[in-house]
Amino acid sequence: MCRLLCVKSRQPFAIGDRLRHLAEISRNSKEYQGHGWGCAFLLDGEWSIYRNILPIWEDDLSQFGQTTLLLGHARSAFRDENIVVENNMPFYDGRYVFAFNGELRGVRIKEEGRIGAEKIFNYVKRFDKGDMGLALRKGMDIIEKRTRYVRAMNMIIADKNQVYVGSVFNEDPDYFTLRLKQGPDEVMITSETVADPEAWRSVVNHSVECFR
Repeated sequence: MCRLLCVKSRQPFAIGDRLRHLAEISRNSKEYQGHGWGCAFLLDGEWSIYRNILPIWEDDLSQFGQTTLLLGHARSAFRDENIVVENNMPFYDGRYVFAFNGELRGVRIKEEGRIGAEKIFNYVKRFDKGDMGLALRKGMDIIEKRTRYVRAMNMIIADKNQVYVGSVFNEDPDYFTLRLKQGPDEVMITSETVADPEAWRSVVNHSVECFR
């Protein structure tokens, strides 16, 4: 399944440097992550969205400047289907950006969306009454109850000020556990680490976390 990266910092950082981390873990992943990729980042206080059907490791990551909030996603399409750039994440609805990693079998929810991940995004937003963290928790709980089998359901939702992370998986923890590194000025969430493993902790399975 897909690979995720999110970085939120008090100080601007070079987008390309962080995307190279995503490119490395995607290229070296045990599951193919080359069905396109995308990123969302704040530029002058507004979201800028970039998507490309190329594998991330074949794209020019030096084209991006700096930001304080970045969400990146490298895609492994379910059953190698619907491989068009419009289905690349992050998805953006005018307020939130969203990225998903996982696989659900026998989902019994009704929602609009081109692919399963977009349906999940829209479904979670049904419960947003001013606290996206609570909406994510409720949405994930209901989806899990209405799904025959959840291989994994990891998602990251961000607005301009906050990042929300939800994680559920029932197999292959080495692959599906999200990793998190948090300091006084920056938080980074990723599907895999590539250096300094002692500096990272695991996002707890069946949890939702919020970072402001």
